[in-house]
Amino acid sequence: MKHAVIFAHPKPDSFTATIAQTYAQAARDLGHEVVVRDLYGLGFDPCLKAAELPGPGGYAPAADVKAERAVLQDVDVFAFVYPLWFNAPPAILKGYVDRVLSMGFGYEPGPMGVESRLDGRRLISFSSSGAPEDWVRDTGALSALSTLFDRHLAGVCGLIVVDHVHFGEVVPNLTEEWVETHRAKVRETVRAQFGQS
Repeated sequence: MKHAVIFAHPKPDSFTATIAQTYAQAARDLGHEVVVRDLYGLGFDPCLKAAELPGPGGYAPAADVKAERAVLQDVDVFAFVYPLWFNAPPAILKGYVDRVLSMGFGYEPGPMGVESRLDGRRLISFSSSGAPEDWVRDTGALSALSTLFDRHLAGVCGLIVVDHVHFGEVVPNLTEEWVETHRAKVRETVRAQFGQS
């Protein structure tokens, strides 16, 4: 099984980066292959260009998009790791989805609308926020995010959503014990979802 860990945070020592690294190691510990896509570290350009839009003249993905698609072509699991900013993924992650998982990779036009191209592959997400986890759930913020981001992406591309784990109260000066408790949750989730695969 091959996992793509796609994470979005500008600080390489962030809680988000720690969660991404923990996920990657947990998957490797199961004997799985892992590719990590640190979108800020890669300097990924999230801006969709006019030439990338399908039209009468055809469709030509840019070189950086082709390179990312080559990395992802045989991935079985897409693992997104990101903070919530204004209850949405960072713009760099949204731009990655818009440019890389779009037409020609995630789906194709078909007689009934779109035809998914990633059928049966899995999607798992790990998000974090400064707000308490209960608040994010009770206000419907996490449910709205899961509908707009996870389920819609999965529906268009044919992915199977296996989980969305959210960590609340991610604030400055986290204790090592707090971080390790949450890293353990990531390891446990990876084992539960993919340990039998």
